[in-house]
Amino acid sequence: MTEQEIIHLALENLQKQTQILGKWKPVGKKEFDGEVSLELGGRNLKYHVEIKNELRNYHLQRIEALNRGYQPFMVVAARLFPKIKEELRTQNIAYMEANGNVFLKTNDNIVWIETNPPIRTETKTGSRAFTKTGLKVLFQFLLDETCINKTYRQIAEQTGTGIGNITNIIAGLKQDGFLLPIAKNEYRINNKKALLDKWVTAYDLRLKPTLKIGTFRFLKAEDFNNWKNVAIIKGKTWWGAEPAGGLLTNYLRPAELTLYSTETRNDLIKNYRLIPDEKGNVKAYEKFWNNGDVNTNANTVEDVVVPPLLVYADLMNTNDRRCIETAQKIYDGFIQNKL
Repeated sequence: MTEQEIIHLALENLQKQTQILGKWKPVGKKEFDGEVSLELGGRNLKYHVEIKNELRNYHLQRIEALNRGYQPFMVVAARLFPKIKEELRTQNIAYMEANGNVFLKTNDNIVWIETNPPIRTETKTGSRAFTKTGLKVLFQFLLDETCINKTYRQIAEQTGTGIGNITNIIAGLKQDGFLLPIAKNEYRINNKKALLDKWVTAYDLRLKPTLKIGTFRFLKAEDFNNWKNVAIIKGKTWWGAEPAGGLLTNYLRPAELTLYSTETRNDLIKNYRLIPDEKGNVKAYEKFWNNGDVNTNANTVEDVVVPPLLVYADLMNTNDRRCIETAQKIYDGFIQNKL
């Protein structure tokens, strides 16, 4: 749905459910999308509005900043996930969904409706750039933009994919407006931050679940608290997510450990004294990117953690505020100046 479709449908359904009349006024060249007026209890309430098709964890900092800067503020979305709504209510941020579900709190009134089922929308076929294979290739492009201008055969060899897939992925990026031609057969990434945001969401939904090796706990419980002393095999296994965030920023104490590895499940169990446990606090995933030759004798943080882009993605896809704050620190310190 377009932004205009979302807001008009939300106001229409709100009126059907509550008899609250709403009027929408778009604004141009401002940080938010428009203003909505609601007739509630004989009063006219005006809200500054940000419209999203879908709200994700990595949007929350911007939403909170808008809420601080433009009072009263409301976010309107086609659909909001339960944990996102819970966080918005905790921050006392008004929200409305296209189906008419709403939360708003004033000095005199609280309106909170959660009973309307989600609106079904037709799923459009996405570009091949955001398939499981495409996401692997995109990650390589985000790590090294010069990779885009290699031959298709070179890209296929570097990413372990077929040449036909590369053709479709490049076509998808062009279709989505993420590749900008700068010379004959030469491109650069356009709107790299938007591409990163889209990759972060799609990675968690489509690629990451296929990479999971297993969930474990340590044979000795004290090894969890002493995780920094675990001798991971350099060049084969790397810390990701929370432990990587902690190592890169010294800001986060992990509640869960994540490993990315080329080691087999049995080797991980043997080498790190792990026990399979679906309720465990150690998760392992297959390494899916190519970081070239690895210096196994090096002794820096960067040699034992996954690329900061992946740390950022994993932390942003949690529902933990401290993790999201750590992700922002990683973005500011390791990613922003490369976009």
